[in-house]
Amino acid sequence: WYGVLLLVVAALTGIATATPAAAWEPTKPVEFIVPAGAGGASDQMARTIQGIIMKYKLMKQPVMIFNKGGASGAEGAMEVKEAKADPHKLLVAFSLIYTLPIAQNLPLGWENFTPVAMIALDDFILWVNSDSPYKTAKDYLAALKAAPEGSFKMGGTGSKREDQIITVAFEKVAGKKITYIPYKSGGEASTQLAGNHIVSNVNNPSENVAQWRAGKARPLCVFSETTMDYKKKVADIAWSDIPTCKSQGIDVHYQMLRAFFLPPGATKEQVAFYADMLKKVVATQEWKDYTENMALTRHYATGEEFVDFLKKDMAKHVQLMTEAGFAAKK
Repeated sequence: WYGVLLLVVAALTGIATATPAAAWEPTKPVEFIVPAGAGGASDQMARTIQGIIMKYKLMKQPVMIFNKGGASGAEGAMEVKEAKADPHKLLVAFSLIYTLPIAQNLPLGWENFTPVAMIALDDFILWVNSDSPYKTAKDYLAALKAAPEGSFKMGGTGSKREDQIITVAFEKVAGKKITYIPYKSGGEASTQLAGNHIVSNVNNPSENVAQWRAGKARPLCVFSETTMDYKKKVADIAWSDIPTCKSQGIDVHYQMLRAFFLPPGATKEQVAFYADMLKKVVATQEWKDYTENMALTRHYATGEEFVDFLKKDMAKHVQLMTEAGFAAKK
């Protein structure tokens, strides 16, 4: 009765009862815009996360995946950038947020979006066909040095992007020109390698793991400072058994972020919703299994930590792309 009396008094005196404001959440289907072709690492990751969100009901609204890899990913990135203040579109980002503004002077750098969270780092591996005579990266390097200029064909995803940046750095170490062939996705590059149409590619682990398991591809070395952590056998060896390229005489290292961004103008509440959701995603066993199977380095970051990473990584890409001759004149 006392509670009822208080409500009556409040109503008579015009005093509103205070209730906490509901936290923001999506009100319609959420679009994950993948600025790359179907079958590549970004596409696979986005679909894995989509499945985790659905399984654990981390969001009331469904997630839809759209692959928009035209113009080296600029098509997808531009769509998200132009969707100002729309909290129902997220960019599934990787190093294109550095390469596009540097190589093409496009307003598509990370500052043109609203950072949400980084969820992993991806390595790159030097792969050859399983029938290749090159059993180690040292074998490959020796053959490359002895081969005619441009006779080695390296496949990769797009032009002036991470795969070609690594290839150019590789050329400088070898002192020999490599013919780089850009494809629409890492999936296509892996298919071309399995068919022996190219000598090698520098795909992410996830883009070539199926061919490795099927006995169609062989990993020679990983372009990172240290070997990978995962010790479970994938095919004949484990990810952790793949030596670093540096240990094989190829002093080239590169890792790529895997992250999500909202369009410009997103609110703190909207960022917080997706950052929290992604934190729940990376805590699931399904994500842990996926990252182990695909050899992704687990790394969640949001807020200032994420922004600090972006600033440092952008500076690194400016240096690498300038040295490669890929930086556009301003």
